[in-house]
Amino acid sequence: MSLPLKAGNRLYIARETSKLIKTTKSKSKPLVGIIMGSKSDWETMSHAADTLQMLGVSHEVSVVSAHRTPDLLMEYAHKAESRGLRIIIAGAGGAAHLPGMAAAKTTLPVLGVPVESKVLRGVDSLLSIVQMPAGVPVGTLAIGRAGAINAALLAAAILAPNHPKIHAALVKYRIRQTDAVLQNKDPRKAGKRS
Repeated sequence: MSLPLKAGNRLYIARETSKLIKTTKSKSKPLVGIIMGSKSDWETMSHAADTLQMLGVSHEVSVVSAHRTPDLLMEYAHKAESRGLRIIIAGAGGAAHLPGMAAAKTTLPVLGVPVESKVLRGVDSLLSIVQMPAGVPVGTLAIGRAGAINAALLAAAILAPNHPKIHAALVKYRIRQTDAVLQNKDPRKAGKRS
């Protein structure tokens, strides 16, 4: 049974969307929307937000469940571009329908992050996100923290050609990453693992 999208439901969805979306402290409109299926996914998806913050990419964060709030998801994805978003990063565990359903409702790039689960360690999520039918693409990243970080880096790379500050931040990030490896060539010396 699907819930009809009546005028009253649309008002509820609009109200809930404005409550759920948390924008970064940046005064500019968010370019990236980070969505996740549940609050528990934040442990993974916070790495995407932290990486975007470090690169100076304005973003918003919201819990939007494909299964528990499908109308909210449809509204979010449908209006994302008109609100100024250019990319959606969607993290989900288990059945992991969120990235695919978001991609079905927008032409914006959707980057899917499989969230590691207790039962199958995120492999179920990975397979669910990566096996999209032709015509509804989702760029699928690695399971967990690495996938969330790489989703943010990929989002920044997609935005970089049209945003010089993001491009410069991405170049600096890569240089720092290279320098960190070159300064710690000997694995026997204690150091922070990246």
